[in-house]
Amino acid sequence: MSSPAGATWAKNLEYSARELVEPTGVEELAGVLSGADRVRMLGSRHSFNRVADTTGTMVGLGRMPVQVEVDEDRRVVRTSGGITFGELGARLQEQGWALHAMASLPHITVAGGVSTDTHGSGDGAPSLAEGVAAVEVVTTGGEHVRLERGDEEFDGAAVSLGMLGALVTLELDIEPTYDVAQTVYDGLTWEQVATDLDAVTGLGTSVSVFTDWLDRDRTTQVWVKQRVDRPGGDPDALGLTVAGEPRHPHRGNRADSCTEQGGIPGPWLDRLPHFRLEFTPSNGAELQSEWLMPRAGAAAGVEVLQGLAAQMAPVLHGCEMRTVAAGRQWLGMTQGVDCVAFHFTWRPEQAAVTALLPRIEAGFAPLGARPHWAKLFAEDALAGRVHELYPQLARVRALRGRLDPRGALRNDFLDRLGI
Repeated sequence: MSSPAGATWAKNLEYSARELVEPTGVEELAGVLSGADRVRMLGSRHSFNRVADTTGTMVGLGRMPVQVEVDEDRRVVRTSGGITFGELGARLQEQGWALHAMASLPHITVAGGVSTDTHGSGDGAPSLAEGVAAVEVVTTGGEHVRLERGDEEFDGAAVSLGMLGALVTLELDIEPTYDVAQTVYDGLTWEQVATDLDAVTGLGTSVSVFTDWLDRDRTTQVWVKQRVDRPGGDPDALGLTVAGEPRHPHRGNRADSCTEQGGIPGPWLDRLPHFRLEFTPSNGAELQSEWLMPRAGAAAGVEVLQGLAAQMAPVLHGCEMRTVAAGRQWLGMTQGVDCVAFHFTWRPEQAAVTALLPRIEAGFAPLGARPHWAKLFAEDALAGRVHELYPQLARVRALRGRLDPRGALRNDFLDRLGI
């Protein structure tokens, strides 16, 4: 019998919830949360593990009232947790405002993306959660709690893995709208990345290096997204050539769903993501993993993956390397240090992928790598290192205990990791 809550976006896992409830207002939401013995929040389903799962009630915010209110004096937007970043971006653009970054997919919800520390990329771009100025949470006691930047517990409030309650409203930092031009290049080698990472990631505001590891020495392409109001790097100095046609990140796929390339300027929300909002993402055709590590470990990280290239290539659509600036959130994946991220889009072969994960973890662990909370990773390996990787874990637990004292938001995933 299938779960009333259905499955993840990729259809790789079916949720265990006995019911799915989608409230239409805060009062109804508070009643659902306070009345459930076990409860978790459901976003856009773009997770690949059981971080959002529960054996009790699953709650979606998709039917809650949509709110987008710009405060120009404070330079923040007050918005609903259930809105997608793409929808929010369109509303902001209409009013002449922008966010500092966007994830590769604009289809994810604000609350879900922030809670799992999802990020865009760029040497100066921290994760989406670091752009949060305040959160308003409906707790499992039915209370409405606000935490804002400067509060003692705020650094545990945004990246919370759904442990605090429903993020019904968030205030996000905004800035005047800006245009971005996106250009795809060929010709980069991994030796160049290892030798001069700054030159590579300094090519643009946001830089993504792609490979499928069929060639362990050369990348397949480099996507450079550059704000037109700021200077970029020098691709000629690296011997790069402009791609002759629009590209998809994964070799052999059509580029129709990808954002505009060819150096044509356009609004930030139409260039910073890799994929267009009007296209439905592929469904059931991939799995994903990602690890973030301190930037100093980038060359060693590449070397680890080169050693596993022959094992990864048969089950890999593509691998992406990008950078994320340091963050402050207690459960954030960038713990006060600029990071490099290695993202993997796997073929939908869960057993084969699961077998590979401990090998990647073994190579990455000495480099201080942290896996993305919502993607596939070797959970036993993280459980053994979670206190080392997240030194503020005791404060996280104290905050969780205050807002969810009966533990209704706990689930097997969190218990297994020892969070």
